[in-house]
Amino acid sequence: MAHQAPPSLRTPELLYLLHGDPQELAMALAEARAADVAEALRSLAPDAGAKVLAALPFDLAVQVFDEPELTYERCEIVRRMGEGEAAALIEAMSADQQADLFRELKEGDRPRFLAQLEPETRRALELLLRFEPDTAGGIMTTEFVSMPITWTVQQALDHVAAVGRTKETVYAIYCVVPDTQALVHVISLRDLMVAGDRALRVDQVGSRRAPLTVRPLTDREEVARLISKYNLLAVPVVDDDRRVIGIVTVDDVIDAIVREQTEDVQKFGGMEALDEPYTEISFGKMIRKRAGWLCALFVSEMLTATAMQHFEAEISRAVVLAMFIPLVMSSGGNSGSQATSLIIRALALREVTLRDWWRIAVRELPTGLTLGLILGVIGFIRIELWQKLHLFDYGPHHSLVALTVGGALVGIVGFGSLAGSMLPFLLKRIGFDPASASAPFVATLVDVTGLVIYFSVALIILRGTLL
Repeated sequence: MAHQAPPSLRTPELLYLLHGDPQELAMALAEARAADVAEALRSLAPDAGAKVLAALPFDLAVQVFDEPELTYERCEIVRRMGEGEAAALIEAMSADQQADLFRELKEGDRPRFLAQLEPETRRALELLLRFEPDTAGGIMTTEFVSMPITWTVQQALDHVAAVGRTKETVYAIYCVVPDTQALVHVISLRDLMVAGDRALRVDQVGSRRAPLTVRPLTDREEVARLISKYNLLAVPVVDDDRRVIGIVTVDDVIDAIVREQTEDVQKFGGMEALDEPYTEISFGKMIRKRAGWLCALFVSEMLTATAMQHFEAEISRAVVLAMFIPLVMSSGGNSGSQATSLIIRALALREVTLRDWWRIAVRELPTGLTLGLILGVIGFIRIELWQKLHLFDYGPHHSLVALTVGGALVGIVGFGSLAGSMLPFLLKRIGFDPASASAPFVATLVDVTGLVIYFSVALIILRGTLL
């Protein structure tokens, strides 16, 4: 008899239908990975997800529940499972994922779930919840392997074999002074395995360099930079006395940076960062996240209308100038957005610091003027070409109009590049996230100044002719 293929996890509803049949459910999940099951559960209603999770083999249920894929659904599933049933799953989760779960739970729900946990788990959770999620302390795990520096290699290997299954990672072992518990040495599991003499003390194995560490309040982007620069699998988090209170692993950093970059992209689009997936955020919350920035940008754009009213007389005398307002304004906004995105990224990667603002200004001003000159030449040629080919009549002073547009583009693009590059420094200096220097915000800023530059150049060049 031919073997029947396991049902696909691409139909999440099937998981719910099978939750009452352990044999069929086991068959459906025979070759599934925990991340795939977690992704499938996201498509189910919380009640159905809780029933499926309760029907899974415990080891698989723990792995699924530990997946970041379920970050936003876990708290709803937990509430429907009840305190007692959920406590076993929470106990088996990694410490950092436990902290993420409790951050998502409502304040009123936390005490009753905490009360069901073991005292040791509860203490570790309370420690992690003291730190903000964008810090090293907020994304660290308290599951790591440490030992006194007086132990031998053989003792260390025996200890790893005994406790390794309960730790998130055993690739790095942290060696501490017995009396103070201060970290003095870090060795890799590979160093232990290849050590020729198993009677050697652990502090005689591996590199003798001082361990790389971070503090609990270190920003998670700085932790990511450190892990990337030194190709680490984990970095220890130490207190004032250099005692290890946790470690940040590379997978936790990846999850954190994905969230950080998502927030930055949303801010750069001119809105508040979403704290839930796009498809799951409520209509009311979506409006609140977007309306504030839109209103602020709308009010700012009113300055553009005010500037145009100021030059109403010039526009009425030389209507041809109005045709090129969108051209010059968008060029300035585009150059400013380019510069802003480059500097925000450079600040995030620590390629530049606040003290480098003058170097950036000296670099961006000639760059912006050169880019403006290129666009200005293109604009000049375009107007002259259209006039020569009789595609449009710009009047007897068409060359002066072309020169006005070209000259204005040099100034507007130059100013846009300079303003766009300086805005992230200004925001960072006053304590705001540089990513708040969104493209719409930069464009609005340059729109107003662009109009002033455009009509100022027009007054100089066209005085006595059109103006």
